[in-house]
Amino acid sequence: MKCLQCGVCCKIFFVNLTEDEYKSRRYKTMFDEYIDNFQEAETVGANILAHNKDEECIYLKDKKCRVHKDRPASCRTFFCDSEEKRFQGMIKEIEDYKHRKEVFEIKTVVSQKKV
Repeated sequence: MKCLQCGVCCKIFFVNLTEDEYKSRRYKTMFDEYIDNFQEAETVGANILAHNKDEECIYLKDKKCRVHKDRPASCRTFFCDSEEKRFQGMIKEIEDYKHRKEVFEIKTVVSQKKV
């Protein structure tokens, strides 16, 4: 399996850190405040990787992961060309996102030509 480096998964999915990843404090999360109790942190979403103002993972830059060698476990296991049943819904969401984006870009080009 290979990453297609489209960056879509880093835009449309939230990454839940494992307890070890969260407690290591290596990653910036949605909350500025650290919650010691992992179950509580998980309940309120404090273990979710932070997103930037463009609503994409803060570690994504130019469609590439800046922490690729040390990325979270959930990022290590997901590939958009996976045949694993558990990922098929996510893969469909990525394909739908790409299709919507293409349609929007085509409509934008067409509307600009009309002006």
